[in-house]
Amino acid sequence: MSKLEIKIKKLNPEAKIPIHATAEAAGFDIYSLQDITLQPGETTKVSTGIAFEIPIGYYVRIEDRSGMAMKGIHKVAGIIDSDYRGEVCIVLINTTKNPYKIEKHDRIAQGILTPVHQAIFTETQELTETQRGEGGFHSTGKR
Repeated sequence: MSKLEIKIKKLNPEAKIPIHATAEAAGFDIYSLQDITLQPGETTKVSTGIAFEIPIGYYVRIEDRSGMAMKGIHKVAGIIDSDYRGEVCIVLINTTKNPYKIEKHDRIAQGILTPVHQAIFTETQELTETQRGEGGFHSTGKR
């Protein structure tokens, strides 16, 4: 497995540096810097107290932590570009009917270092035909 250096700047001395929980984990844990209670249906930005220097050609994709997702707590936004140097904040939504408490240094999301491939858009009058064609939601069936 290849490794790539990511520079981290603590914007607050109490911030926790992200870690890969296991040797083969794709995602690294990102920690809350604050105590907060997410009310039912509420969306909020949670401070982490860190900033990244991501190498050109990569971005960090933010994903749910599976344990939180099972409880109805999901991330809303999810891309940190290589040219962003500000604080990484995690936007979370509580989709449940119950308050959800987050404590300082709780793991609240995971980041995945991902290569970037930028698109070159070419306008055309025709697109290549496929078996699916213009079929949208559930057009290939449910099973």
